[in-house]
Amino acid sequence: MTTDPQYPLTETEASAEAHRLIREAYQQDPAPRPVTSFRDMSPIPAFGDTPPVHQPDHRIVPEWAVGVAVASIGVGAGVTGLGCGAWLVLQGLSSVTLLGVLAIAAPFAGAAMVATAIGAAISRARSASTTNVYQGTVIKRTEITSTARGIGARSRIEG
Repeated sequence: MTTDPQYPLTETEASAEAHRLIREAYQQDPAPRPVTSFRDMSPIPAFGDTPPVHQPDHRIVPEWAVGVAVASIGVGAGVTGLGCGAWLVLQGLSSVTLLGVLAIAAPFAGAAMVATAIGAAISRARSASTTNVYQGTVIKRTEITSTARGIGARSRIEG
């Protein structure tokens, strides 16, 4: 019997645990693995075509693959719907008349006029309430001297 904390099992317990682990290691698998190949052992005819033989198919598809397949079908159907909608719109636009353009543009033009009117009213309301208060002395200089030299002329305020 050992008192080392790394080996807390007695010899009897350790032997029983070893027997259990060996039994589990050599035990048959409870669920057999699926068959991934098939070999037809029937005799081949000497002449003519070989008759068809049933080949069992028991494939297991992972869940993520099913999810990807369903998602791709959904995306494909959605894109097809968008394509059909675009085709219908473009078919309608290809037969455009002046009356049709005016009928489509009238609501947008009305909305633009309303937006412009609202913007102008807001702008005028803001500018009407502006009050400028100046404090201090105001100096107005009106002396302008011009000197023409060479090709160009320049004006300069002196003061």
